[in-house]
Amino acid sequence: MADSKNLWGGRFKGEPDSGFAAFNSSFPFDRRLFEADVAASIAYARALLGAGVLTSDETTAITSALEQMLNAGRAGSDYFNDSTAEDVHSFVEARLIESIGDLGRKLHTGRSRNDQVATDFRLWLRQSIDELITHLRQTQMALLEFAEANKEVVIPGYTHLQRAQPILLAHWSLAYFEMFARDRERLIESRRRVNVLPLGSGALAGTSFPIDRQTLAAELGFEKISTNSLDAVSDRDFCVEFLSDCSLIMVHLSRLAEDIILYSTTEFGFIQLGDAISTGSSLMPQKKNPDSMELVRGKAGRVFGDLMAMLTTLKGLPLAYNKDMQEDKEAVFDAFDTATNSLKVARTVLNNITVDELKPHEAVSRGYMNATELADYLVRKGTPFREAHEIVGKIVVRALELGKEINELAISDLRSHSTLIDEDVFSVLTLERTLASKDCTGGTSPSQVQDATAVARKNIEK
Repeated sequence: MADSKNLWGGRFKGEPDSGFAAFNSSFPFDRRLFEADVAASIAYARALLGAGVLTSDETTAITSALEQMLNAGRAGSDYFNDSTAEDVHSFVEARLIESIGDLGRKLHTGRSRNDQVATDFRLWLRQSIDELITHLRQTQMALLEFAEANKEVVIPGYTHLQRAQPILLAHWSLAYFEMFARDRERLIESRRRVNVLPLGSGALAGTSFPIDRQTLAAELGFEKISTNSLDAVSDRDFCVEFLSDCSLIMVHLSRLAEDIILYSTTEFGFIQLGDAISTGSSLMPQKKNPDSMELVRGKAGRVFGDLMAMLTTLKGLPLAYNKDMQEDKEAVFDAFDTATNSLKVARTVLNNITVDELKPHEAVSRGYMNATELADYLVRKGTPFREAHEIVGKIVVRALELGKEINELAISDLRSHSTLIDEDVFSVLTLERTLASKDCTGGTSPSQVQDATAVARKNIEK
C-alpha cells in the first residue's frame, strides 16, 4: 500500500536521495507512537470543530476514520509493514486521506509536526511511566515476599566488601525495597512534568486558529497546557528526566544483581539460583552461571548511555525545533524497554532463589563481627568510646594471635585489657544479643525488621 507524498514536498522540485531518505526516516521506530498520534488527532479534530475549521459532519467523518485506523493498527503489526512513510505522522495522515479523501488534508490545519510529536511523545511516555511504576511495585512485592520467607536468616553485613556486622537477610531485602520506592516516587514526580500539553503551539510561534487548548488538554488527560510555544516544541527535559529515572532504577538493579551474584558463589554460598534463571558452561560441566543477573548488571550501562546521548544531543541546540531531536525517541524507547525487562528478570530471580541458612550463619559466627558490641559494652560501663574502640582493637589482635573469636577468649584475657569486663560480657557477645541491640528505628533487630516488613506490606498494598 503506497503512502502519499511527503508532508513538506511543495517547496521541492526534485526527489530526495534514497540513501538520505532512509537516513531521515523515523517510521521504523516512531511507529510506537501510532496510538498516541491517532488519539491526539481525534482530539485535535474536535478542537478544529470548536474553532470553526471543521463542520460537525466533517469531524464525524475524520474521527470515525481515525478510530477505524486505530482498530486496524491494534489488530496486527503487519498493518505497518508495507509503508514508505517518513514518520508516524505522515503514515497516519496518508491513511486518513486514503480513507476519506481530501477531507483528511484539513486535519493538519494550525498544527505542526513539531507540536504533534511533542504531544504524541508525552502521551506515550505518560502511559509508559505508569507501566514502569507497576513493574517497580511488582519487584518490590517480590523483595517483600523474599524478606517474609527468610525473616529469621542472618547474614554478614559488609562495608568495603569486608564482614562488618550481622544483619537479617530480610533487612537486606528491605533495603532494595526502599531503593525502588524512591524510584517510584521519582517517576511519579516526572509524570507530573510530562503531563503538560504542547499541542496548539504550532511549529514554534503558536497557531492563528482559535483552538481551545484547555479543552483539548482535558480531553487528552493533560493536567495543564504549555505557556510558551518556543519552549513547548523544543523541550525535551522530560526525556532527560525519564532517562535519569531509568538510570537510577538500573543502578539499583545492578547493585542487587551484584549482591546476588556474590552470594551465589561457592566462596559465599549463601544462596543458590534455580535452574530457571541460570545457564551452564559449554566446556565445564559443573558450572552454573548467574547469567540472568549478570545481564541485568550489564544492561545498566546501555541505559546510562541513553541518558548521556540525550544530554549530548540537546547540549548545543538553538531554539526551537531541530531534527537532532529525532534522536530522543530511540534513547527513551530503549531505556524503557531495558528497565522494564530488567525488572521482570529481577523479579523472576527473586522467586527462584534458595537460601542456605547454615553457611551465612557460619559466616556471621566468625570474623569478630561482635567487636562493636564489646566496645558498646565498655561504653555502658563508663569508658569513653574512643578508648573503648582502642581496647577492643587490641583484644582483636590477641584473638587473632590465638586463632579464636572474641567470645572464645578466657575472661582473664579480656580483663587484661580492661578490668571493667566481667562475666556478663559473654551474654552481650552472642549473635542474638548483637542483633537485638540494633533496636532503633531502621535497625536490623528482629522486632524492627518485623515492624518494617509490616509497614512495607501496608504501603505496597495501598
